[in-house]
Amino acid sequence: MGKGSHLGDLEELILLTVLRLGEDAHGGRVRDELKELAGRSVSVSTVYVTLMRLEEKGYARSWKGEPTSERGGKAKRHYEVSPEGAEVLEAVRRVRDRIWQGIEAISTEAAGA
Repeated sequence: MGKGSHLGDLEELILLTVLRLGEDAHGGRVRDELKELAGRSVSVSTVYVTLMRLEEKGYARSWKGEPTSERGGKAKRHYEVSPEGAEVLEAVRRVRDRIWQGIEAISTEAAGA
């Protein structure tokens, strides 16, 4: 990973969630998945700010879907991981895998509990 390609913890989780959700990736759904899978409760505005930041970095792309009557005629903004986003996620994964290599288990004693 080069300079400027750093992903913060929340950015990484949101980008992975977008990848996981595929075509169903929109702000509310991303927030729900984060809560369910990662135990992270974040506001939908935090999700959207993070998604905007990921777009600015070139790691995500968005588009507006069709307006729906359930949303009062408003369209949802959908997201996808860009090729650059996929590359940075793979780079983060490789770094984490290298660091974890050789660690058998974390005992409660070693973890300071």
